[in-house]
Amino acid sequence: MKKCVKRLCIGVCLFLFCMGMTVSAEEATILKGVKIDGVDVSGMTRAEAVKALEAHEKQVGEQKISLKIGDETVEAELSALGISCGDTEAVNEALGIGRTGNIVKRYKDQKDLQHSGKEFALSWEANERLVKSFVEENCTQFDREAENASLSRTNGEFQFVAGKQGLVLDVDGSAEAILDYLAGGWTPDAANCVVELKTKITEPEGSAEELANVKDLLGSFTTSFSTSSAKRCMNLNSGAEHINGTVLYPGEGFSTYEAVAPFTEENGYAMAGSYLNGEVVDSMGGGICQVSTTLYNAVLRAELEVTERSPHSMTVHYVELSEDAAIAGTYKDFKFVNSSSYPVYIEGYTTADKKITFNIYGKETRDSNRTISFESVKVSNVGGGTVLTENGGLPLGYKSASKGMQGYVAELYKVVKVNGVETERIKINKSTYKGSNRVVTYGTAGDPVLAENLRAAIALQDEALADANIAGVVPAAPEAAPEAAPAQ
Repeated sequence: MKKCVKRLCIGVCLFLFCMGMTVSAEEATILKGVKIDGVDVSGMTRAEAVKALEAHEKQVGEQKISLKIGDETVEAELSALGISCGDTEAVNEALGIGRTGNIVKRYKDQKDLQHSGKEFALSWEANERLVKSFVEENCTQFDREAENASLSRTNGEFQFVAGKQGLVLDVDGSAEAILDYLAGGWTPDAANCVVELKTKITEPEGSAEELANVKDLLGSFTTSFSTSSAKRCMNLNSGAEHINGTVLYPGEGFSTYEAVAPFTEENGYAMAGSYLNGEVVDSMGGGICQVSTTLYNAVLRAELEVTERSPHSMTVHYVELSEDAAIAGTYKDFKFVNSSSYPVYIEGYTTADKKITFNIYGKETRDSNRTISFESVKVSNVGGGTVLTENGGLPLGYKSASKGMQGYVAELYKVVKVNGVETERIKINKSTYKGSNRVVTYGTAGDPVLAENLRAAIALQDEALADANIAGVVPAAPEAAPEAAPAQ
């Protein structure tokens, strides 16, 4: 009898338990004691639980992790990395706890909830595209090229300057490291979240032993700028300073433009005369071509390989024909390569007596009985004629003439001698320089007969005949022809 009563009681409890579960299932709310990723979702419907997790996801997105790049650190908000959980399965599991399985399992699950509760974990992941974009935009700023070992020269003595390692960020590898970290057990409550990004160390070139070979003067050249204005002097001094101290290793190239640019006041330059389309105009850095020209001649004497050189549009006064090397924008540059087997050092400076010098030091490997010299050869004349024009606003008898400039075609030769005997004559370059015409202007206002005769002489471009036509006319005071400013 007692056993029957006990079984009846258990049956009634289970019946009441099942009735309770049925009511709860109809309400479709999560039982008390359930959390998802730390968020208490007790008593929530599915929609309410999803909304609560969306708010949680937004809050997590405001958290930051530290990205280490060598000795540097970048803080990244998780939202910028596209962090998300996107895990609705956890809500389904939360709704099902204490409601699925047989009666005994449901009863046990509900008792466990009352005793210790239940928490479901979310699966977090970042957006690969956003992670890579963040790394490229915010972390590559710490990339640095290796600084090769170098030299400084003080009071005629060389001192070794050690190089520095370079660092380059591996963008793809770093993005993968971040994705793996966030998907591999990371949780929003984790402290000190640090991800070491992937980098590659680049070693500097050169050693004290290698640079000790730099001691011999391989080539030197000096030009004068004694007639230059103060601003042009300033430009030459700045250009020499930008190049001075350059060390080139075997096979390494040099661009004069890259070394001396940009042509701004902040970089030490001023407005001064230079050539532009065959005319002398003021430009920022005017005179810089004398810097490249002087360096060009030092490089020729060091017998390094010249890879790019252009002549000026018109002749310059500070070197012979074909010995110049122009710089113009980015389309004319003087470039060369250290074609020797040892490092070279470039020394450049200006002096108080307005001279600029470039010296190239390295290891001398040329035979001592061998000498070189350079010879400029004029091939032909170009342009530079006389053009007669009239000005009807000026009186008869008026004559003025501008100063023209002769143009040339020229070649530069390297002459090699061994024991004083010429063994080679090598053409280095061929250069063409535009000429500018001498323009003669006559006034034609006045006596119609004389004016007509003068115009006929001008049409024939006969200066002697034109002069004869105005020989008996009292000339007006002539205007002095403008003097050209020193150009590059």
